[in-house]
Amino acid sequence: MKIAVVGTGYVGLVTGTCFAETGNQVTCVDIDAHKVARLQKGEIPIYEPGLDVLFDRNIAEDRLKFTTSLADGIKDAEVIFLALPTPPGEDGSADLKYILGVANDLGPLLTNYAVIIDKSTVPVGTAERVSAAIAAHATVEFDVVSNPEFLREGVAVEDFMKPDRVVVGTTSSRAKKTMEKLYAPLVRQGNPVIFMDERSAEMTKYAANSFLALKITFMNEIANLCEKVGANVDAIRRGIGTDSRIGKRFLFAGIGYGGSCFPKDVQALAKTSDDYGYNFRTLRSVMAVNDDQKKKLLPVIQDYFEGNLKGKNIAVWGLAFKPYTDDIREAPALENIKALLAAGANITVYDPEAMENVKKQIPDITYCHTAYAALDDADALMIFTEWPQFRTPDFEKMGKLLKEKVIFDGRNLYELDHMREMGYTYYSIGREAVNPVIVQA
Repeated sequence: MKIAVVGTGYVGLVTGTCFAETGNQVTCVDIDAHKVARLQKGEIPIYEPGLDVLFDRNIAEDRLKFTTSLADGIKDAEVIFLALPTPPGEDGSADLKYILGVANDLGPLLTNYAVIIDKSTVPVGTAERVSAAIAAHATVEFDVVSNPEFLREGVAVEDFMKPDRVVVGTTSSRAKKTMEKLYAPLVRQGNPVIFMDERSAEMTKYAANSFLALKITFMNEIANLCEKVGANVDAIRRGIGTDSRIGKRFLFAGIGYGGSCFPKDVQALAKTSDDYGYNFRTLRSVMAVNDDQKKKLLPVIQDYFEGNLKGKNIAVWGLAFKPYTDDIREAPALENIKALLAAGANITVYDPEAMENVKKQIPDITYCHTAYAALDDADALMIFTEWPQFRTPDFEKMGKLLKEKVIFDGRNLYELDHMREMGYTYYSIGREAVNPVIVQA
């Protein structure tokens, strides 16, 4: 099939590359001439494990191309994906200016029947608005379909090539046949392509992400209560995760969720509920708890240093909102670093992938080439991202580099007994503190 993908952000680039891998001719379109030039040279502007292999192969085999021209990109395309940003507005609503702008441009450019696919996460009713914008200038038939993505950053290629389900919102039998053909190579093992109406498909994406955010937030609340009653959140996670009604995933306590999806989608669904006169109280609580959870360790480290962080050297491991990505959107690390700086601390950081992105926002901290370099002469270590290389470090080496053997762990990477044996003072989430410093009232 001949496919156009409008937008070469995270979703657009993964979508275009993976559909090229299944034998389609794919042209990706973006208005950013610098980005398109980089892509044409074979440079990938994002970090996503495994994407580079597919990207290089499909460029070499001439199945994947890039252009700044919308007219050239969609010429003769049977399928046109809209993978454009929908950033949150001040009121939490998804901003549709990019999608509707392209929809307005598409109408007069269409020369043949095409299925226009909303791949971006969009509010209920967007497919109708996109259809109306295209129809205002179109002279040929078309259909607009909602096809939300469920890609997890860090494993997006695997998620795309082996989806556990594909959700398609369309009431057109003609568009349904096209979508069945498009996704057939990806669901050969029998995983379902679930067809529904456009509005239900749009709501499905928000419902899925909001439920996962709720699950994370519930566990963080349990962790906070564990600290009060003397229970261990890790034991509780194992105890409830083996219940098939609950499942094991998204039950790890920590310092809150971030990224490009959960914060934005929870806000957008809450705004939609407001627009329709419904008070979605659960979502309001999720947002409030997550905002507080991101700052969970700040009063702990302040108490440890008796309220005075001025001049303290704090090492930070992890900047991305999760491992295997360079995405720092809504990352808890950034909020904590800014608060530590405001309190007068000096910050040294290490992250395998995200440091260049953080430098654009926080230039006045020290960026290190290794995790151990960040520890040199530090008064304490704070951990914000659970990169695998942080899980089994050389604790003896760490102890020699740190002024004090103290760790504030926002991702519960280490076993309490091991920290006790190694002589560390160790604070985590929802578990007892190891060798805590007692601050006198």
